[in-house]
Amino acid sequence: MTNDASLLMKSDEYGLLTDLYQLTMAACYVGEGLDQRRASFELFVRRLPKGFGYLIAAGLAAALDYLENFRFTAAQLAALKETDIFPGAPPKFWDLLESSQFSGDVWAVPEGTAIFANEPILRVEAPLWQAQIVETYLLNAINYQTLIATRAARLRDVAGSEAILLEFGTRRAFSPQASLWAARAALAGGLDATSNVLAALKLGRKPVGTMAHALVMAISALEGSEADAFEAFHRYFPGAALLIDTYDTVAAARLLGQQTDHSLAGVRIDSGDLVTLSQQVRHELPDVPIFASGDLDEQEILRLKQAGACIDGYGLGTKLVTGVPVNGVYKIVDIDGVPVMKESSGKLTYPGRKQIFRSAAGDRLGLAEEATSADSGGLLNPIMRNGVRLVPDDPLETIRERASQSVAQLPLSVRDVYQPVVPQAEISTALRDLTNCTRRSHLATVN
Repeated sequence: MTNDASLLMKSDEYGLLTDLYQLTMAACYVGEGLDQRRASFELFVRRLPKGFGYLIAAGLAAALDYLENFRFTAAQLAALKETDIFPGAPPKFWDLLESSQFSGDVWAVPEGTAIFANEPILRVEAPLWQAQIVETYLLNAINYQTLIATRAARLRDVAGSEAILLEFGTRRAFSPQASLWAARAALAGGLDATSNVLAALKLGRKPVGTMAHALVMAISALEGSEADAFEAFHRYFPGAALLIDTYDTVAAARLLGQQTDHSLAGVRIDSGDLVTLSQQVRHELPDVPIFASGDLDEQEILRLKQAGACIDGYGLGTKLVTGVPVNGVYKIVDIDGVPVMKESSGKLTYPGRKQIFRSAAGDRLGLAEEATSADSGGLLNPIMRNGVRLVPDDPLETIRERASQSVAQLPLSVRDVYQPVVPQAEISTALRDLTNCTRRSHLATVN
């Protein structure tokens, strides 16, 4: 493989986008004759980010695209061999990678569903070597998109259904790839549109945006005034929303209020005292939508609303696409029908293949084979069997509506953006018994 300064990922490189230890463990499994043993891994979070009462599951579409395209090319295998890391790997290891294609089953919670700690978002059931290697990409895709969808849902919940919420985070996302995922997850979580042109067009949406201070400053410097900048922009984009805080926000609003020859789609304020400025701008432009931006999050929007700000919509960037991560983990829970668990201090995992049973009374975490009751249904659905998709991706509108309904059904105490009450799933009797039995087996092995 050659040097590629762009580091842009292609779908035929999915197999290599993994941590080295996934490959070295796979080689060990092959050498020990364990590679084809059926294993179940579950992806979940042990605890929610601080200040979060729930998560909104997202990233499943990217995860399934990865699994469908999982493979290694001859050139990639040659590059791996040239690293001189695998001289002791058994020949069958290379044979497996050469013919690799994901052949497992996947169960998952639908995107847009509210989820809590220790509840599996996704389960992979596959030959051990496959289930192991895919861990890195699945965590990357689901952790990040779940964070963005959750923040979007919280922003929508606080701002209300009438507010216009726009995703402006491309310049602050952690990579070009992350910016595309962030745009999709933000729309899925409840935002209305994105400024990311590529993401919008790929998703069949119209990109949105206003203008930057640079245009106002450049045209003002060369042609005379801020008014000249506004007029120039409207010559090519009649009535488009304008950024009015480059110099004097209220003076700019007053200037626009004196014009009667065109309608104005909106004005944006990106700095200053947003409460006072929005009220003053509303006085000058009573019928023009006012947008605010500038490192806003759900707590700041709540403060603005409570203080009486006159804001109709928000541009959301840095605080939406960055922040405290969702620290999802991916742990083996069953190997060839034998339940396994981790007992490290503070990192205990429950053994066995599990299901989330949700009812009006709350969630119960139980074993997959437990029967659903009349008042509860299982959240994990079969999505892929033998490497073949069973259902298409949900449309964004469906995911967005599911997220909205999921949040609306939560108690207000859970939706609080400062000190939420974090629900804890009840552990079923069968799962508790299996956990105790597995722990006793571990103790017998150690002793």
